[in-house]
Amino acid sequence: MALQGPIPVTFAMVFPHGCYIVGEVEPVKDFDASANGRFVQARDKQTAELVWQVAVMDGDPTLKPAQKTVAVKILAPVQPVPPSPMPGLPFTPVEFDSITVTPYVNAAGRLAYSIKVREMHGPRQTAQPAPSKAPAGKDAA
Repeated sequence: MALQGPIPVTFAMVFPHGCYIVGEVEPVKDFDASANGRFVQARDKQTAELVWQVAVMDGDPTLKPAQKTVAVKILAPVQPVPPSPMPGLPFTPVEFDSITVTPYVNAAGRLAYSIKVREMHGPRQTAQPAPSKAPAGKDAA
């Protein structure tokens, strides 16, 4: 089969309604290596990069409240810095690049996805085309 390991996807495929940061960026604990009160940060199995995690709320209005918050893992050598809050918004909008998803069966026996990203940044502004104007003094045909 051609699909092996994490599946590359786009931000719009995972969060078509956008998403918002609702937690702090935190290191992910390596439970196997951490012992006797000593914290060891997890590293990604494929890249050996340090793994960080941030909770985000999916902007999809059709999701049930329990489905809205998801953890996104960020692979980076240093702790990523979230984008600046936007005035007037209760949550900070965020976008991610270089996204992969890995499907798995969770403890409840349901299909779930682990989301890993390489970059976190504020929303990009999409350029709006300028309205076309008829030349002055001439009728538009």
